[in-house]
Amino acid sequence: MQGLRHWAASLKRDVMTLWFALRHPDTPWYARALATVLIAYALSPIDLIPDFIPVLGYLDDLILIPLGIALALKMIPPQVMADSRIQAQELLGQGRPRNWIAAAAIVAVWLALAALAVILVVRAFGA
Repeated sequence: MQGLRHWAASLKRDVMTLWFALRHPDTPWYARALATVLIAYALSPIDLIPDFIPVLGYLDDLILIPLGIALALKMIPPQVMADSRIQAQELLGQGRPRNWIAAAAIVAVWLALAALAVILVVRAFGA
């Protein structure tokens, strides 16, 4: 159980590290693109595979997100990683970080996608 807690804490630290690396000017564009997608997906309330589906529901949370984070971390230059890890540790040391602007942006994106889906369905079925 202690190993699982340590893994979850390191995953949280890695997501915060990606957040700071994303904002660093020396991060390559392809690493920024992957980090943006991963952070948005990790913070999104909507999953690729819904959690209520047995076994497969947690596949994205337990396998896809950690693998994506590991890949993104390998794409970032070592000096950027060092700086970003320090910033992440400082922020996590202050308590649980909250960013209401990021949360509102994620909700806005999902609402826009839902509205687009409704428009496409209405056009397709000619209601």
